[in-house]
Amino acid sequence: MAEQIVYFEKEGEANTTQAVEIALKAAKDLGIRYLVLATTTGNTARLFKGQKHLRVIAVSHAWGFKTKGENSLKPETRAELETEGIVVFSGTHVLSGAEKGLSGVFKGAYPLQIIASALKFFGAGTKVAIEVATAALDAGLIPAGEPVIALGGTHGGADTVLVLVPAYSATILETRVQRILAKPLSPSI
Repeated sequence: MAEQIVYFEKEGEANTTQAVEIALKAAKDLGIRYLVLATTTGNTARLFKGQKHLRVIAVSHAWGFKTKGENSLKPETRAELETEGIVVFSGTHVLSGAEKGLSGVFKGAYPLQIIASALKFFGAGTKVAIEVATAALDAGLIPAGEPVIALGGTHGGADTVLVLVPAYSATILETRVQRILAKPLSPSI
């Protein structure tokens, strides 16, 4: 399959519908069975309702990400998505998590933050897509060694679509991006 990369003029939520269409077409054309996406409110995940040929995994922020003891994904939204067959997972951010806490206290750059920053050369959505696929693999929600479609975004929605074979967080440098299907032209920093 010699597909063209779709370049969005701007980042963010305005690209979500087209990013979802690109992801669904690629899953069908490539025979990919797993799709992993980032979700904060559930809006992007809702666009995957009824996809019986795909196992859809929606990865939300970790508990306490913004407010201690809370998750940004409302319980009723989580229940709605799960009723539709979408797996919802909330776990530690693979490319920050505890390192972010250390760098805030001890001031400095740490290896995972360097990886995250390097991935942002391609846009924040690239970092997010790789991060959520890794989190899903770590949680046992997708099989090891199999390509998945991964969606990430910049400040809400989806603007990046990748085909990748994620690695576990313990072996993250073994992650392989096979295809970039869509991304913004001018990613912010």
